[in-house]
Amino acid sequence: MSKATGPPPPQYTYVPPPSAPPSYQEAVGGVKPVGPFTPVTAPTTTNAAIVTTVVPIGRTATHMICPSCHAEIETTTRTEPGMIAYLSGFVIALLGCWLGCCLIPCCIDECMDVHHTCPNCKAYLGRYRR
Repeated sequence: MSKATGPPPPQYTYVPPPSAPPSYQEAVGGVKPVGPFTPVTAPTTTNAAIVTTVVPIGRTATHMICPSCHAEIETTTRTEPGMIAYLSGFVIALLGCWLGCCLIPCCIDECMDVHHTCPNCKAYLGRYRR
């Protein structure tokens, strides 16, 4: 008795999944991947050191380079009552001068916080607290 042999089993071939759209480096002529599992790497550059400097901000406008737009600027300042103004106003009100005298610290420059912004890009650069 011989076994009935049918057609041979089908031979399957591996078809890789469709590739992703080209990366930016491939689109502009960067390094192309070698195989399907090789990551794309950017060309290496020289060891350039990035130096950041913290510029202290104070009561007056400060000359600095804006970290947002990288322009050399003189900061724009805006004053607003700070914690010292509110606390001293509260103490004045507790002492009995509550008919407007407690608002005097909100008008004194030494009790104000100073907010610094960039005049070019309007980025907020920091606050000087009293």
